[in-house]
Amino acid sequence: MNNYQITDPVDLNNFTTLEKIDKATKKLRKLNKKLSKLQEAMYAEGKYAVLICLQGMDTSGKDSLIKEVFKEVNAEGIQVHSFKVPSYKEKKHDYLWRHYIALPERGKIGIFNRTHYENVLVTRVHPEYIVGENIPAATSVAVLDNAFFDNRMEEINNFEKHIVNNGTIVLKFFLNISKDEQKNRLLRRLRLKEKNWKFEPGDLKERLLWDQYQWCYQELLNKTSTNFAPWFVVPADDKLSARVIVAQTIVDTLKQYDFKEPELPEKYQLEIGNYKKQLQGE
Repeated sequence: MNNYQITDPVDLNNFTTLEKIDKATKKLRKLNKKLSKLQEAMYAEGKYAVLICLQGMDTSGKDSLIKEVFKEVNAEGIQVHSFKVPSYKEKKHDYLWRHYIALPERGKIGIFNRTHYENVLVTRVHPEYIVGENIPAATSVAVLDNAFFDNRMEEINNFEKHIVNNGTIVLKFFLNISKDEQKNRLLRRLRLKEKNWKFEPGDLKERLLWDQYQWCYQELLNKTSTNFAPWFVVPADDKLSARVIVAQTIVDTLKQYDFKEPELPEKYQLEIGNYKKQLQGE
């Protein structure tokens, strides 16, 4: 059993945010290559897709993790989506629509950088966003009680169960950083000129709501970590170690599927010698 997988009720206060892995750089390089080979075999087999969901507080390292964990995978085998504020068109559909149409094709790894869980996270901290969706069940902030969000989380579980049943392997990672580490990373963005562009004043406003976000994360971890689409809580104060943990989890999971590359049809195998002669005789 993966030490980071959520299988029992959790209290995030009991989780460490810092773990140091020895020889992490060397381990990550090996995992990069293994992941590339697994994706290639998965593509050749053509039965499965992989959906990697990344969540975490601002500065938790999602962008750099994507870059470093998947750097050896064929670019054509990766699809990355970063979900921002819903567009006008997206708001004309249900909240899962834009996520469904972004799902990876069979043979490919899809990465959701921020995910469908924003709909029970940011919207729970800022329920006025849901009122803006103009749906029948959300006529005002006052009616958006715990039961409303519990229902949404059940809908998300059903969504994930549906895609798993149809060949998508779902792995969800919460990059768990401490409030002090977030402060350090925000200060770094202000201190280093080349990092200034990453800073937004809104990050400071959201930081004031840290405890509310932590409670919402705890709720979704407890109610949406399933055996078919598990959550993993990854200590993320050390970025390199977090990348190793995520990469190792993905590799270990995909190895269980024992992807089989299709064999050349027998009628062609019998002619291999002739094909070689034809090419060599050119």
